[in-house]
Amino acid sequence: MSRSLPLAILATIDPLLRDAAVVSLLLDSPTTAALRYDILEDGGAGTIRRTLLDGTGAVEDVELPLEHACLSCAVREDAIPRLRDLARDGRWDAVLLALPVSAESAPVARTLAPATMPGGQLSGLRLSAVVTAVDADTVEADLLGDDLLTERGLGLASGDRRAVGEALAAQLTHADVVAVSGDTVAHPVGSDLIEHVRAHDGARVDGLHHLQHATVFGGRHDAAEGEARTDPRLVRASHGPTGAGVWTLDLRSERPFHPDRLLRRIEDLGAVPVRARGVFWVPSRPDSAYVWDGAGGQVGIGVVGPWDGRSPRTHLVVTGCGDEARGITRAFDDALLTEVEWNRGLASWLGRDDVLAPWLGDRRAA
Repeated sequence: MSRSLPLAILATIDPLLRDAAVVSLLLDSPTTAALRYDILEDGGAGTIRRTLLDGTGAVEDVELPLEHACLSCAVREDAIPRLRDLARDGRWDAVLLALPVSAESAPVARTLAPATMPGGQLSGLRLSAVVTAVDADTVEADLLGDDLLTERGLGLASGDRRAVGEALAAQLTHADVVAVSGDTVAHPVGSDLIEHVRAHDGARVDGLHHLQHATVFGGRHDAAEGEARTDPRLVRASHGPTGAGVWTLDLRSERPFHPDRLLRRIEDLGAVPVRARGVFWVPSRPDSAYVWDGAGGQVGIGVVGPWDGRSPRTHLVVTGCGDEARGITRAFDDALLTEVEWNRGLASWLGRDDVLAPWLGDRRAA
């Protein structure tokens, strides 16, 4: 193949915002192709709708039966051969992959990045950027509110129990480019929340009309940087503006959470309108790192894996705009092992009942 076409990924939680971003890029460059996917459900039977657009309008609009239990996997499996065809077609100089609304970009990039390397299935394409579009007018309610995706008709499936904030936070954390719609002057809290949550090494564009072809297609997505942004073991606090009342806590300790006190304080830490992510450990499972990922009053915990040579630690980064900061700090400190408990060492935890097994899985498996 004589040329390498840039390929960008677009993720949003709003179908209107997604289409507006697509149209903006197509108007900026009519020779760009946008491959857009939607998940359609009818009585439990899933269907993928695949639409190909360019500056002339709709080039292709087809519906395909959903034959894969994993919805995002099904989209990726259909997208790879179609993207390969687009690279060979010769009519377009760039391709935008617009994901189903509320889909996370990280798993897709994880699949496409190696496929675009020399010898890969998509070696005719270059993964240029991961983009998310967000509305400054609604981001406070979207990120910190307790709405579920299914309540807004945005779930990837009928059983999708994610909060709207969970999906949005994942997209903001991973994106190379955040395109901000809405009035950032009238909604300074929303604007500042975006600054606190988006990737520290990413770019921000205010106004979809400023989302230019060169910004989206001119660079190269760094897969390692993208993975680092989403790795809870590498979480870092933002230095975003605080003038509108948005704050970020950087809570860290070498000590682990006490399993019983963690369960007692988990609602104080997680069932509040904040965005929180990070990593923790517990003395009964010292070899394993566990993720803490919360938004919209929900929090998810689970195993990340080993510490990979890093020292075990408990580190949460929490962002909000209400009066929760002091209570969260107290709950964090209370959930940790005390200095006295820490100085006793970890041997006393051997053989204790594992009260976290229902949430973290079997200790022996971990």
